[in-house]
Amino acid sequence: MEDLWVFGYGSLMWNPGFPVQMASPALLKGAHRSLCVYSWVHRGTQERPGLVFGLDRGGACRGMAFRVDPGHRDDTIAYLREREQVTMVYREHWRPVTLADGTRVTALTYMVDRSHPQYAGALPVERQLDIVLGASGRSGPNPDYVLSTAAHLTELGIRDHKMEWLSRALKAA
Repeated sequence: MEDLWVFGYGSLMWNPGFPVQMASPALLKGAHRSLCVYSWVHRGTQERPGLVFGLDRGGACRGMAFRVDPGHRDDTIAYLREREQVTMVYREHWRPVTLADGTRVTALTYMVDRSHPQYAGALPVERQLDIVLGASGRSGPNPDYVLSTAAHLTELGIRDHKMEWLSRALKAA
């Protein structure tokens, strides 16, 4: 059985939830990280949606790639499907990513389905702030998710000006 690689760009970067054999910063081309998904479960409800990250088409995304031991492959995929596809707003994709050392691997990742009713698109940061501030779901308050992701992006040396603005605004609220 071959190794499984998983590409994380949001909470998977700091909370993978599965056994990791190796982790490396990685680059995925052809998609970018965006706070473009209305969360009806983990960080909000249908009545008061939150916002979570999705991989949206175009650009590039720096994140983390995790290698999973072959013996944990099936359990990890099942776990990720349960976690990421609760409402089917993400589509499972196998995409090439480049690790920090230049090695290219094929990684499992989840990209937003633009035709899904939870797709929020590119909202202005002021609107993102309004949504995130009052939302909470099964996995906790929406501001905690955004602030934790922003902190991990900073730790990885990933600059995202919109996220930096949103992080400062959330801390000031």
